[in-house]
Amino acid sequence: MTIRRGLRNWLLETDSDPSVRFRVLRELLDRPADDPDVVRAQRAIGRKGWAAQLLRGQHPEGQWVTPGSSASELYRPKYVATNWRLLVLADLGLTKKTPRVAKATSLFLRRFSGPSGDLGGRGSEVCFTGNALRMLARFGYRKDPRTGAAIDWLVRHQKKDGGWHCFRSRTGTLDCWEALAGFAALPPETRTPPVLRAIERGAEFYLQRRLFREGPTPYRPWFRLHYPVHYYYDILVGLDVLTSLGYGNDPRMGPALDRLEARRNRDGRWNMDALHPDTEDPAYQFRGPFYPLGLEVPGRPSRWITTTALTVLKRAGREA
Repeated sequence: MTIRRGLRNWLLETDSDPSVRFRVLRELLDRPADDPDVVRAQRAIGRKGWAAQLLRGQHPEGQWVTPGSSASELYRPKYVATNWRLLVLADLGLTKKTPRVAKATSLFLRRFSGPSGDLGGRGSEVCFTGNALRMLARFGYRKDPRTGAAIDWLVRHQKKDGGWHCFRSRTGTLDCWEALAGFAALPPETRTPPVLRAIERGAEFYLQRRLFREGPTPYRPWFRLHYPVHYYYDILVGLDVLTSLGYGNDPRMGPALDRLEARRNRDGRWNMDALHPDTEDPAYQFRGPFYPLGLEVPGRPSRWITTTALTVLKRAGREA
């Protein structure tokens, strides 16, 4: 992919986060894994930048923020407790090879697995389980039986229309993208026939709706760009998942891709519009306190958002 020189330099300059540099080199510039610049960027993840900052706040027992390690304490307060930070660390490129990640993930699995746990058990919930699958796959726990239980549970709980829903509903919603994103994190060669069928049906659910058509009026937060996304949806989330699954050339992706390109600044960058929770739904209720988790400044150009947007355009065959 050809990226204009000024934009490429901005993404790769020394004060850019190593997770961004690694993604740009691998996903946009197609550098091989043993390229010296790729190796340096990957080694720096967790030692410098955002991932290092998150790791510095970890308690010796493996959790963040709260002193306890019950399931509720690993999940709350939103969006700074252990669950949310692990999701971000997985996005940033760390794996279980980092001892602190392995310790926290072990704690997470002990608290959220079992006969009545949230990973394939009776207490499972789609948004949480889909996020957990994506995180575990990226961390390197794909062969763990608890990961397999989460996969099977998500396949079984797909709606008849091909979507998923985090609450009681006979139909799916675009807002519930986590299961499809979890399947996207699985290496293609490991996807079983039931998973492949779930992906096909889930992708069709999104494509039929052009990734943003749901309800009588457009929902404005879906057209703003965010990171971290937690369990919220926007068009970049949908585009990232669908293009990663190989649907970038489907003509029904066009309207969402056009919307994404329309948000681009003249210098080729994209802003991060807001931190979550960014909602205009009056029915949405927050249980307990919440604290936004931000890596970059809202309203300003974002290296993470720009890298994701450029990756989406590349997969879709559009020029940068």
